[in-house]
Amino acid sequence: MTITQQSPEISRTVDVGGIATNYHDEGEGRPVVLIHGSGPGVTAWANWRATIPALARHFRVIAPDILGFGYTARPDGVAYNSTTWTEHLTGFLDALGLEKVSIVGNSFGGSLALNIATRHPERVDRLVLMGSVGVPFQITDGLDAVWGFQPSLPAMRHLLDVFAYDRSLVTDELAELRLAAATRPGVQEAFSAMFPAPRQQGVDAMAVDEDRIAALPHDTLIVHGRDDQVIPLSNSLRLLELIERSQLHVFGRCGHWVQIEHAARFNALVADFLAEDTSS
Repeated sequence: MTITQQSPEISRTVDVGGIATNYHDEGEGRPVVLIHGSGPGVTAWANWRATIPALARHFRVIAPDILGFGYTARPDGVAYNSTTWTEHLTGFLDALGLEKVSIVGNSFGGSLALNIATRHPERVDRLVLMGSVGVPFQITDGLDAVWGFQPSLPAMRHLLDVFAYDRSLVTDELAELRLAAATRPGVQEAFSAMFPAPRQQGVDAMAVDEDRIAALPHDTLIVHGRDDQVIPLSNSLRLLELIERSQLHVFGRCGHWVQIEHAARFNALVADFLAEDTSS
């Protein structure tokens, strides 16, 4: 494993079944893995830059770029689907010698978190699902725009408006930075291959069997922005119904970016949940 010094989005590299995987690893203590969403040009750092340092005060925080995203390698011929992504993530845990972790999954990452928890329940301590995919729903116009992104500055600016309730977060500078990330060599090609039209099939393919979700034994914190235009709040309400040991926290005046729009409150909520003693 090596450490490179280029950009804050690039940190450590570990080999996962021949795939050079970029990840961040900060703090000490019980391990917590953060799984990012599926926006164009997304990286673990872009998704979790306000979360990693806050949680790293209490835990060992590990945030990988998922296969096909960010600065993780994109091998030719990879079939991007839930099975491939879940196998890459479990291989990532193996490569770091992590037998059991808590997982925080954002949007697309929530489906991967649910896949790991249902397929390998012994490897998961606690779950946090934020604006999560993983149950059936009719694709929103917002998600269709995200997965159908065609690179241009106006299109990126529109997506950022869709993601955020607080429009003051959406600046031309941020749009330019995210567009640059989305148009690095090979990035858009991989992204467009992941969620082809009709994109409802991508939603359906990422749904996890509800009987398996209902059988989850894990303490689960579900978080959602009330004004989310990308993933409907009804997803989190359904997850609350299905998972016995679950609780739901809804942030008003908040879109799909809970971890950015309400960073301090989100970080405190997650830290308290992960640290809570349920042994008594």
